[in-house]
Amino acid sequence: MTAGPHVTEAAGVTAPGQAAVPAETRAGYDVDAGIAALWQQFADNPDQASRDRLVLHYAPLVKYVAGRVGTGLPTHIDVGDLVQSGIFGLVDAIEKFDPERGLRFETYAMQRIRGAILDDLRSQDWVPRAVRSKAKEAERAMERLGARLNRTPTDAELAAELGIGLDELRDFYGQLQLTSVVALEDLVAAGKDSGSLVDTLPDDDAVDPVAVLVDQDNRRQLAQAIAQLTERDKIVVSLYYFESLTLAEIGKVLGVTESRVSQLHTRAVMRLRAKLVEQSGS
Repeated sequence: MTAGPHVTEAAGVTAPGQAAVPAETRAGYDVDAGIAALWQQFADNPDQASRDRLVLHYAPLVKYVAGRVGTGLPTHIDVGDLVQSGIFGLVDAIEKFDPERGLRFETYAMQRIRGAILDDLRSQDWVPRAVRSKAKEAERAMERLGARLNRTPTDAELAAELGIGLDELRDFYGQLQLTSVVALEDLVAAGKDSGSLVDTLPDDDAVDPVAVLVDQDNRRQLAQAIAQLTERDKIVVSLYYFESLTLAEIGKVLGVTESRVSQLHTRAVMRLRAKLVEQSGS
């Protein structure tokens, strides 16, 4: 009885006229085929067992996202807690994923995982009420100065407006680090009723012209706001949000400490938020 091609390949035997298939490639095929079969099984019968197997397979995504979000958070925030929150996001992603939309599951799941982690962090609200009050006061002062000077105010000008010293303002930036758990796309919605851009992305096969115009306008406003930052703030925003460097890595690039980068990041976020609120009201 002659074995078929799949049998000879699985056994590692090369049939006449066929190229040898590396073991690593065969293993990759097996994994891909297994996951595809598992997804099909879950689609046909979304039971607990198949869902748990999918969760187990994609669990490393949760650890990766939790590690990224956890960078720069206060030391008392346990990464294990972030992972636990992220698992709920992964389960939600598995149950709601629609492969017909053309997205890779990993891309979709990372958005859901990150959203679940940030939602849990915000619900904990570990920031003291006094710090939140100060943050609002500083944002209002930033808006007033920006409107009055027609440019982004310096630290010295902001400190004078708040009636505090420059060193006290920089210490304040360190406290405000606790309030800066925010995605860059969330800044675009500052002063608006819309949610995150992630929640409003149009279907690739059904382009909404209105949504495209809104997205272009949001990006334009964000670009204008970033352009008005100081050179160092621009570098911090670019490296952190667009190059995905950690605060420690940015510190090495700029030749400053990680805590100083944290202050610069907090200041940049405050200035961006103030500028976007100002633009939305004009």
